[in-house]
Amino acid sequence: MNLSEKDQLYHWHPYTQHKTSGLLPAIVKGEGAVLWDENGKEYLDAIASWWVNPFGHSNREMADAIYKQLTTLEHVLFGGFTNQPAVALSEQLFRILPFNQKKIFFSDNGSTAVEVALKAALQFFYNKNERRTTVIAFEDAFHGDTFGAMASSGISFFTEAFQGSLIDVVRIPVPTKGRENESKKALHQAINFKSCAAFIFEPLVQGAAGMVMYEPEILDELISICRENQVFTIADEVMTGFGKTGKTFACDYLQQKPDMMCLSKALTGGTIPMAITTFTQEIFDGFYHDDTNKALFHGHTFTANPTGCAAALASLKLLQSEEMQANIHRISQKHQVFQKHIQLHPKVATTRTLGVIFALEIRTENQESYYGSLRNKLYQFFIENGVILRPVGNIVYILPPYVMTDAQLEKVYQVVENALEIV
Repeated sequence: MNLSEKDQLYHWHPYTQHKTSGLLPAIVKGEGAVLWDENGKEYLDAIASWWVNPFGHSNREMADAIYKQLTTLEHVLFGGFTNQPAVALSEQLFRILPFNQKKIFFSDNGSTAVEVALKAALQFFYNKNERRTTVIAFEDAFHGDTFGAMASSGISFFTEAFQGSLIDVVRIPVPTKGRENESKKALHQAINFKSCAAFIFEPLVQGAAGMVMYEPEILDELISICRENQVFTIADEVMTGFGKTGKTFACDYLQQKPDMMCLSKALTGGTIPMAITTFTQEIFDGFYHDDTNKALFHGHTFTANPTGCAAALASLKLLQSEEMQANIHRISQKHQVFQKHIQLHPKVATTRTLGVIFALEIRTENQESYYGSLRNKLYQFFIENGVILRPVGNIVYILPPYVMTDAQLEKVYQVVENALEIV
């Protein structure tokens, strides 16, 4: 029995209908942008393994930093204690975060980073004896699979089984080109008619919605509206953070800065699960009280895990290197060249690109479901051709590791173009 067969016997995979999925490739090795399965087949990891691995698989600098930390202190509880890697990581982050971010709360993954932000927003007002129980979010958002994050997400089939068990969320249109005023009007209405604690958003790019993009100027306006009405703003940078949009954070494109930021995925360079939620001083002060009950009672066993912090420190060093910044620029330029070429294809409806993110929408007669037949056909085509891509309905996106070579990128582009011939 090979690994794929044993996997089918033992495991329950995320976002998978096992009755129809069949055997899954078993990956046994990775290097740079390449993965190998147990049969020796190569795959180009064109989505950085769900957006977490910007510096390539089996990166030596990441591995050395983790090994060194493991031989010093692998873990210590963060409740009642602190540790050197956590302090060092926070010092480094505050050098690159927006100026208004003053406190860091550690957790385990993107969804829990969002959960911490939402709980902090709701409890901040509770601590002031003010009832604010509604959150504002964009349509088609995705913020995670824990209950608060799930409630804030707008992709209904992910959440429809749990309706009635979720916090109150008002959804407003994404301010894509031509819908800016509609989005602003809906935000004003939500604030005027609901007791809103926070507005959560994926800044500039909605990842799971199919890399839907909008401009920083309109997001600045929406943040200003919230600030004028004492509604906190939460930037979910789990996907966009650490170079994906061409800047360190998508919020670096903004004039107005959010009150909270959620970070994960590429934070540790694809090595160890870790997440961070950052806060303004005002929010932290809302919990700073003689009354113990006004503390933020939220925690995770592996909060501020020293090994994860060491990985994150190595990740930040790599990100800020001249080589990696040049790679981000190089991939962005390559995407723009491919965009000019592929947007003329008769089967391509729209294209968009920002930083290392590229997406195209395939022309279809009918609206495609998220995991519909077209998506599954495309996904299988990509796997058969040695490229890991996960289409969203009729949208194909590329979000490669920053170390992917020009030749590897050209192969990805060619396979994507070839895929248009099977639809």
